[in-house]
Amino acid sequence: MDKIKKLQQILTLNQIDAYIIPTADEHNSEYISAYYKIREYLTGFTGSAGTLIITQNKAFLWTDGRYHIQATKQLEGKPITLMKQGLPNVPSIEEFLIEHLKKGNTLAFNGKTMDASFLLNLKEKLPNINIKADADFIHEIWEERPELPFSFLFKLEEFYAGKSFKEKVFELRAELLTAKADAHILSTLEDQAWLYNLRADDIPHTPVFLAFTFITDNECHLFIQSKKIDKIIEKYLKENEIILHEYTEFYQYISQVNDKHILLDFKKINYAIYLAVAEKNQLICKQNPTLLLKAIKNKCEIENIKHAHVKDGVAFTKLMYHVKSSIQDSTMNELSVTSLLQKFREQQESFIDISFDTICAYKEHGAMMHYKATEDSNVSLEPNDFLLIDSGGHYLDGTTDITRTLALGALTDTQKLHFTTVLKSVIALSEAVFLKGVKGINLDILARGPIWKLLLDYKCGTGHGVGYLLSVHEAPNGFRWQVVPERNDSAELVPGMITTNEPGIYLENKYGIRIENEMLCVTKGKSDFGDFLGFETITVAPIDLDAIDIALLTKEEIRWLNQYHQKVYDTLSPYLDEEEQSWLKHYTREI
Repeated sequence: MDKIKKLQQILTLNQIDAYIIPTADEHNSEYISAYYKIREYLTGFTGSAGTLIITQNKAFLWTDGRYHIQATKQLEGKPITLMKQGLPNVPSIEEFLIEHLKKGNTLAFNGKTMDASFLLNLKEKLPNINIKADADFIHEIWEERPELPFSFLFKLEEFYAGKSFKEKVFELRAELLTAKADAHILSTLEDQAWLYNLRADDIPHTPVFLAFTFITDNECHLFIQSKKIDKIIEKYLKENEIILHEYTEFYQYISQVNDKHILLDFKKINYAIYLAVAEKNQLICKQNPTLLLKAIKNKCEIENIKHAHVKDGVAFTKLMYHVKSSIQDSTMNELSVTSLLQKFREQQESFIDISFDTICAYKEHGAMMHYKATEDSNVSLEPNDFLLIDSGGHYLDGTTDITRTLALGALTDTQKLHFTTVLKSVIALSEAVFLKGVKGINLDILARGPIWKLLLDYKCGTGHGVGYLLSVHEAPNGFRWQVVPERNDSAELVPGMITTNEPGIYLENKYGIRIENEMLCVTKGKSDFGDFLGFETITVAPIDLDAIDIALLTKEEIRWLNQYHQKVYDTLSPYLDEEEQSWLKHYTREI
């Protein structure tokens, strides 16, 4: 029997009118381990974002513009209605539930994987429905469900982190004092990994570990599977007076906490955590202080990250040289290029892992923003059209994210127009100078403007923050033209933040074009009008000159590109062999 039909029978038996299954774990993570991929198991949709709502006789899947094309293909023929978020006349999840749930109806979910802020807001708007927050029915359907992830912790030395745990926890407690809080719960994995200067491998391509943290003004409690901790890490934790508990003891522990003023980010805790502490404590709903503390990179981190980009630039340039030089008589395909790029990264010192599944997308596959080649979808490359490669690496020195679109042969005038327009968009945002206090939402039009003039758009943000050997997507900084609350990327831009710059053009069934660099926010100067900031591009890899229509570029844009390519050549050429150097010299020549 169909998985969804089985679940609908369970809902009918339990008199449940709607059941929500988010793409989430107990830590509100963007990327999740196989154990929590319930929505993917039930629908077959493999994108990293999506929410499934099942009623007793229907099923609906919401996902954002990055995945509209992919979801349409993967849901074809299935009894699931695709709800394309962001399009006109498509209700939000909240609007849908408000419309469909009537007085006395029952809404169910697993509270450990549901965002607390979403549920609290929904309860206000639907006060007359029944809420069942402990409905975990998946074990009745998923017979061979993967185990919870396991990996050993390792320490990120202060040489890389720039600050010790004691320095970081001192800063955190200072923020709690300012907020008049005497306790704090951290469930987000990246924040905890950053705080402790520890990393692991519990989530694919995100070097974190499943854990919860409860902090007071004089104690720090870490809830984690003890088997993840070897003698070296055990000694480190004891030296730093970190009190250890088993991961499974967390909910019971916090349910016994009382008379505390607990700082909680309702958007970053699950509903079960809220229920465990709400009745006996005063809750202070504020953003996790660690979010901003880790987003503003310290001097040590910045220097290390720049080193990581040199290594990553070498790896990608070697790949670009190989593809461009071999395309005429090659048997390359999307998977072989993906594998070769990872090999070049693995050759770099202090490489840990790729930072996300590589997007290697030829021709029309490039129009699917988060396409991942599989044995079934894999296609051979030919000496024509575009190859879009979006990839990144984790190094002890930091995390990278880079996209380049390569011309594999002669292009049409329209293809060159589109590529050059995307380049103009990248340059416009790269060159921005702005007053202190500006947010990414104020600058997004610089990148979208050239593309909008063609009456085109891309249905995603223009850029996101990047962690330090953490998630490749890091709040709270980013670029987009409208606020999307769940993305939390509309913070003021501050020196030390690193944000991607990645506008694009995506034409379904034709091709996709994206150029992506990481940029460091820096101080530009001060005048009577205030403090001015700007960006330093820290990604170093050639932009394909074969795809550019030079006649469409202004003198200032040509100057930017020539200066950037000179920097690329000067930085990378010492790490390349003679043939690669000669090739790079040609592909970074002045135009």
